[in-house]
Amino acid sequence: MLRLAGARLLDERDRMAVRAMLTADPVSSCMVASRIETLGMDPWRLGGELWGCEPRGFRGSRLDSLCFAGSNLIPLQGNRAALRAFADRALRRRRMCSSVVGPAEQVLGLWEELELDWGPAREVRAEQPLMSMDRPAAITADPLVRAVHPAELDRYLPAAIAMFIEEVGVDPRTGDGGASYRARVAELIAGGRAFARFEGGEVVFKAEIGALSNTVGQIQGVWVHPDRRGQGLGSSGTAAVANRLVCGLGRTASLYVNGYNVVAQAAYKRIGFATTGQYATVLF
Repeated sequence: MLRLAGARLLDERDRMAVRAMLTADPVSSCMVASRIETLGMDPWRLGGELWGCEPRGFRGSRLDSLCFAGSNLIPLQGNRAALRAFADRALRRRRMCSSVVGPAEQVLGLWEELELDWGPAREVRAEQPLMSMDRPAAITADPLVRAVHPAELDRYLPAAIAMFIEEVGVDPRTGDGGASYRARVAELIAGGRAFARFEGGEVVFKAEIGALSNTVGQIQGVWVHPDRRGQGLGSSGTAAVANRLVCGLGRTASLYVNGYNVVAQAAYKRIGFATTGQYATVLF
């Protein structure tokens, strides 16, 4: 298939154009916006590259499309020609990402361009409602859910690992014995972005704010101990984390959920979340 040229590496000269694209849909772009706002656009600090396409004659002032290429490949916006250009750039090197994730139309369109070379995927989650809320929870939040202290890392980590295996389908300790995953969890805890309810020294509910931009926080890793499921801990605990974002940090709370998980979707709606978009994820 003929590939269309046009995707290029973005840099600080493109900051205003990138910012305009990110602020146009702050909920969908939270994962990328949070990194750029904190780390800037230098690939070494950002942990990945930003790619974009622009109309002829608009370099640095206007973009038609945007994609982040790091540990995850995150296409945020682009027409078919842009997705082909992103795929062409991605295929120039070996695959380094563990997933393609983002707005469903972009992810599935990009995957069509990549599948022949990168496939088969371990799993394609084509329907993942993206939900958000900008007001306090409609249900009572669990008063026992709190930020995890750095000294509690070893008590929190087993629950985080169990959640990851259950949700993603792989053990995060594979490869390096869990050192990188432990470091990531420790970073979230240190930043006050990991929350849990402890009972008898054991985590019975957990969730994290995985990405935090200037306007949106994305909740991830919601998990309830198997022995305590069906008792409302997931709903009240998630409400506590959402309230932390909305009331404590002045952000919109967001999350995305697998389309087949109708129980979780119903619980999030009771909390006050509404579907505002669709995500998709391709897992390798």
